[in-house]
Amino acid sequence: MYNRKVNNAISKEHALYLARIKRKKLLIRLTQIGILIAFIALWELTARLNMIDSFITSQPSRIVNTLKSLYREGTLWMHISITIFETIIGFVLGTVLGTAIAIILWWSDFVAKVADPYLVVLSSLPKVALGPIIIVWIGAGPLAIIAMALFVSLIVTIITVLNGFLEVSPDKIKLLQTFGASKIQILMKVILPASVPTIISAVKVNIGMSWVGVIVGEFLVSKAGLGHLIVYGGQVFKLDLVMTSVFILSIAAALMYQFVAWLEKKYVRWQY
Repeated sequence: MYNRKVNNAISKEHALYLARIKRKKLLIRLTQIGILIAFIALWELTARLNMIDSFITSQPSRIVNTLKSLYREGTLWMHISITIFETIIGFVLGTVLGTAIAIILWWSDFVAKVADPYLVVLSSLPKVALGPIIIVWIGAGPLAIIAMALFVSLIVTIITVLNGFLEVSPDKIKLLQTFGASKIQILMKVILPASVPTIISAVKVNIGMSWVGVIVGEFLVSKAGLGHLIVYGGQVFKLDLVMTSVFILSIAAALMYQFVAWLEKKYVRWQY
């Protein structure tokens, strides 16, 4: 009887704790939404009162009108889908190839030491500067844009994931070696499972890097896509078009990030 009362008391406290956590999350979300609404309202109000030049800064109502115009022209979804497709391909390739190369570097200490100075140079090198060279090598087209996104995200993935591999507890590795585990078993049973949070962090970084690579590529060669709209809008001084494209990019990037965050939560729940 006493144990049942203790368990009930603990359950009640735990329920109150969960309720507080839920209220805090709700408050955070409402605050975030409130800040966004206040910013949009202030932006629209200051533009209507001529406190800012809406020709230069645009305004929410003009962005909505531009979205409607692009939709009526039948080009809105075309530009969005092209950019998203190129970003997803570059993002997936950068993550997969970067992780695979990091595994190779972890596997061979000799290869890792040989590659180290090159990784340092490539990491510090402004990848955007190589855009024209990539275009000359591959040609002006979607492949060049995807290659740009891949190159921008690849080096970051390699370095981040490799550092995660190297930070795995040496004691765990020695324990498996003591029991005669092979290197592939150590990789599959210890290194990769322990490095999942690091890989997820690299994936989150890759989202932004892939968008940068794709947009820069579209700046240089694309005839369609959100990057093309930004360049075109800047050239003809249609800044409403530029701001609309930036607005769409912000939403698309946020959705991709939230999807990865959702996968991370699923993984954490599965682990526990």
